[in-house]
Amino acid sequence: MDIEAQLLELVRRTACEAPEDVLEALARAQAREAEPARGTLGTILENCALAKARSVPMCQDTGTLTFFWTVPPGTRQGPLAAAANAAVRAATARGWLRRNTIDALSGRSVDENVAEGIPVHHFEEREGASAPEVWLLLKGGGSENMSRQYSLPDARLGAGRDLEGVRACVLDAVAQIQGQGCAPGVLGVCVGADRAEGFAVAKRQLLRPLGDHAPEPELAALEARLLEEANTLGVGPMGLGGKTTLLGVKLAARTRLPASYFVTIAYCCWACRRRGVRLEGWHEND
Repeated sequence: MDIEAQLLELVRRTACEAPEDVLEALARAQAREAEPARGTLGTILENCALAKARSVPMCQDTGTLTFFWTVPPGTRQGPLAAAANAAVRAATARGWLRRNTIDALSGRSVDENVAEGIPVHHFEEREGASAPEVWLLLKGGGSENMSRQYSLPDARLGAGRDLEGVRACVLDAVAQIQGQGCAPGVLGVCVGADRAEGFAVAKRQLLRPLGDHAPEPELAALEARLLEEANTLGVGPMGLGGKTTLLGVKLAARTRLPASYFVTIAYCCWACRRRGVRLEGWHEND
């Protein structure tokens, strides 16, 4: 299978097949919920099964496509991005992606879902990598609209420049979102960095498995605490009430300037459409 075909299959599966860890988390949540949350989660799981069986998108909003690349040093990035863009065009033509991109100035549809800066590509060179690996994240507009950024200290929250302040920001965001963006959600959170890098790092955390934890003990402990506390807020699936408001919280920290302490939250819907692949048949001169 050539590179473009592998990337096309990546797009199809990401759009049409929910990740296994997400399905397992939804099933566990359904088992402990009462109505109406149990029925809501059952409908979500039925939707996922039908989408996979019929190879159709699990959500009508197929989202912004972001490719996170890890490549050997010196890899020519242009051909890889071009192959991914061609796969996006092909997937759109086959109905695996909605015509989901709008020119901001004219308001016209970009029917191929390929334009300047779309899809998004992030490249990272890594010593020891023998072939390109890529993760694809499909993040819908509803969940993107629910993302948040705070600047500490925050007088409204009584939040200072520490992890307790971070905790206050995250819980405030969940309370404000109130199930919009299709709860139960997954949060990627960046502590520190500048405003732009904070969102990039926060979004990258959404690629992590739901069952993992941050390598830093203090962040791992805060992840677990926030997940538990958020699920006591009573927001529940689709904001209809229940014990399952979030499926996961994933934190990372980056250095910051003395004047700035940002807490950046990338909210993702229950689908958390992400999938990765190691490209087979690639050669250094490709």
